[in-house]
Amino acid sequence: MLHSPACERNQEPILELLSQWLPPNAQVLEIGSGSGQHAIFFARTLAGLQWQPSDRRETLQDLAERIALEGRDGLAPGARIADPLELDVDQADHWPERPFDAVFSANSCHIMALASVANLMAGAARRLVPGGLLVLYGPFQDGGIHTAASNAAFDQHLRSLDPAMGVRDASELVQQAQNLGLERLA
Repeated sequence: MLHSPACERNQEPILELLSQWLPPNAQVLEIGSGSGQHAIFFARTLAGLQWQPSDRRETLQDLAERIALEGRDGLAPGARIADPLELDVDQADHWPERPFDAVFSANSCHIMALASVANLMAGAARRLVPGGLLVLYGPFQDGGIHTAASNAAFDQHLRSLDPAMGVRDASELVQQAQNLGLERLA
């Protein structure tokens, strides 16, 4: 079963943001759920949360097993984690038809090709309710400058593995989001 130490490190800061911005009984689509740790943690903490995990085919079985083992008991009142969906952001027919209050993705933009990041944002814009949130978490550059030396080293490592990967510039992503009718809140 997949395990992500990064999920353990970042779940509290993300929870602080989500608890401020999500509406009651929020319907959330997670892109790239991976280990499922975020889905389980947030559903155990946020009452009424309706979380839809998703990932690419190669990760889906591990994700489904973790949700089945750990994502059914001990949830906050009214919270629910749906069975994971196969979702490849580059395939328009993979996206669920229903609307969501938020689309969430953590630590995925830097391992996707830039075209896939654009597809993630476009798909999210189509599935969000009016005023819905696109929440992207991970390492980002700010105006072309890495925010930490470790991010610069990580970026170099990613690009050595695949030139299409890399730490993205937040200002470029914000511009893409604005072109899709989304606005930056934080």
